Amino acid sequence: MPAPRKPPRTPEDLLPLTPAAFHILVALAEGDRHGYAIMQEVAERSGGRVRLNPGTLYTNMRRLLEQGLIVELTDKARYSTREERRRLYRLSDAGRHVIQLELQRLDRLLALGRRAGLVTDRS
Repeated sequence: MPAPRKPPRTPEDLLPLTPAAFHILVALAEGDRHGYAIMQEVAERSGGRVRLNPGTLYTNMRRLLEQGLIVELTDKARYSTREERRRLYRLSDAGRHVIQLELQRLDRLLALGRRAGLVTDRS
């Protein structure tokens, strides 16, 4: 039986993000979305290279909610009847901070690859 996970103490403890969590947070960075819209946004932004299935999406969403990186919106009065059945999610301030830390981490890794001559910039 695996050891229970320790709760994160700092935002840095949440890094590195899984690819799915990364894509979900980026999709929510520009606005509130429901699950299906997140799946569509991830597929579109990645040119179809990343496709989240519902199981992966909602497993990650549950974890991101528990970590406080996203929030579920409860004020649904402003949405149409069809949208009331959908759960809407928003990137929290903590989530925005964590995705920024992850992007900085990835930028440092990319810089290492460039210094080693492994990355060429495309013009």
